[in-house]
Amino acid sequence: MHANRPYTTTLAIAAALLGLAACSKPQEAPPAAPPPSVTVLKLQAAPVVLSDELPGRVAAFRTADIRPQVGGIVLRRLFEQGADVKPGQKLFQLNAAPFQAEADAAAAALQSALATANRAGVQAERLKPLMEADAISRQAYDDAVTQREQAVASVAQARAALARRRLDLAFASIDAPIAGRIGSELVTEGALVGTADTAPMARIEQIDKVYVDVRQPAAALMARADAEGKLPVTILGADGKAYAQTGRILYSGTSIDAGTGDATIRVLVDNPQRALLPGMFVRARIARASVPDGLLVPQQAVLRAGDGQAQAWVLDRANKASLRPVEVGDVIDHQYVVSKGLKAGETLVVEGQERLQPGVAATPQAWQRAAAPAP
Repeated sequence: MHANRPYTTTLAIAAALLGLAACSKPQEAPPAAPPPSVTVLKLQAAPVVLSDELPGRVAAFRTADIRPQVGGIVLRRLFEQGADVKPGQKLFQLNAAPFQAEADAAAAALQSALATANRAGVQAERLKPLMEADAISRQAYDDAVTQREQAVASVAQARAALARRRLDLAFASIDAPIAGRIGSELVTEGALVGTADTAPMARIEQIDKVYVDVRQPAAALMARADAEGKLPVTILGADGKAYAQTGRILYSGTSIDAGTGDATIRVLVDNPQRALLPGMFVRARIARASVPDGLLVPQQAVLRAGDGQAQAWVLDRANKASLRPVEVGDVIDHQYVVSKGLKAGETLVVEGQERLQPGVAATPQAWQRAAAPAP
């Protein structure tokens, strides 16, 4: 028993020393945080068209009010309301009986005038040799010649009267003067119409192409002068969706409204589907200038400082972040046009800026633009 005591004591001391050594070993440092992940976009220069969106109103390319050229009773309407009509198509038929009677009377008057002129000519020819033989006086012959000439003039007058009566007879059938879409009838069968009526019988509007009259401050016209006529005009509906057809500026700034200081820009737009109707209010996206090497950046990539200064994060070749002041201008399809502060080829941070610190490296991932929602 006493012989084993020194051995046991030695083991206890060794165990204690080992425990003290284990307790004095330093702890390992926690692992470093990974670099923040951000989405980035490689900037590329491309032609950019700067434009303005201005309110406008649609007007028909041509408008014709259907009015009678003679007075009479409307017998029939010969068109479908709201249909497309062609030039010369019959629209209304007036009672033609009075005009037919007047034409017949004018034709009879012409026949009488022709007979009188023929008799006067024969009489003058018969008296000519008698006058040359001194069988009748010169005065008698001259009177016969005068009567012949008056008869010829009466024939011409009768012909003109007959032509006028036949024209009135033709006017009893009211035709379409232009091609277009006709609206509702404004008079019905049995109505008495006349040339002094203030209201039209119907109205035709040609809308296979239309005008869009846009108002713009006169001060902005000079900025548009270089691009006018070279770049197309996009017509937008009330929902902001662009119509399929584009237009072109016919003229602008021929006069200035003294009350508003605005000038009118007239845009001609093809409208084969009749999507644009006269009287509609639309918006016209009109080109102001063209930038051959513009930069477009997503709006979410641009931040605003407390003083309103626009800023953007960029990554260098080592993926280290830096905050840079920029200048932005127009917004095109949810993208800013950058005029200063960025250049093509740089890596722009689009999302995840809140995780960045100047000089801190980041893990870049390619930014994918969200697809537009289906209409």
